[in-house]
Amino acid sequence: MKRTQATREIAVQILFALYIYALFKIILFKFSSINFIFLWEQLQHRAHNIDRAMQWGNFIPLATISNTLDNLTSHTLLNLGGNIALFLPYGMFLMLQSSGRRISLLHVLIRSLGLSLLLECAQAILSIGTFDVDDLILNTLGGVIGYSMLRLFAHKKKVQPATES
Repeated sequence: MKRTQATREIAVQILFALYIYALFKIILFKFSSINFIFLWEQLQHRAHNIDRAMQWGNFIPLATISNTLDNLTSHTLLNLGGNIALFLPYGMFLMLQSSGRRISLLHVLIRSLGLSLLLECAQAILSIGTFDVDDLILNTLGGVIGYSMLRLFAHKKKVQPATES
C-alpha cells in the first residue's frame, strides 16, 4: 500500500512539473521556442520594458473582461475561457499534492494569484506580453474552480455507498 502511495505521489509531482513547463511555455512564449539570448537582451532593457508595460498594460479590474463580453468573438471568447482553463489543473494539482493535509480554498486562491502574478510580471519585464489585471482574475478563478471541482468529486466519491456484487 505504501509503495502504491509513493508511486502515485511521484507521478503527481512529474505531471505537475510537466504542467508548469507547459504553462510557462504557453503564457510566456506562446508555444514558440525559448530563446535565452533574447530573454537576456530583454532583461538588459527591463527599465524600458517596465515603462512600456505601465503604458500598455491594463490595471483596471474587469476592464478587459467587460470589453471582451461587449465585443464577443470566437477569438476573445477563447482568450477569456483559456485564461480560466489554463489554471484549472493548477488548482487540481494543489489539492492532489496536499494528500495527507488538507489545503484550504484560501490557500489555493493565494497560490493561484501568486503564480499568475509571477507570469504577468514576467511578461511585462521581458516585454513578451502585456500585463493585464484581468488575467490575474481569470487565472485565479481557474485555479479555484479546478480545486473546487476535484474537491467536490472527492467528496462525492467518499459519500457514495459501495455497491454490492
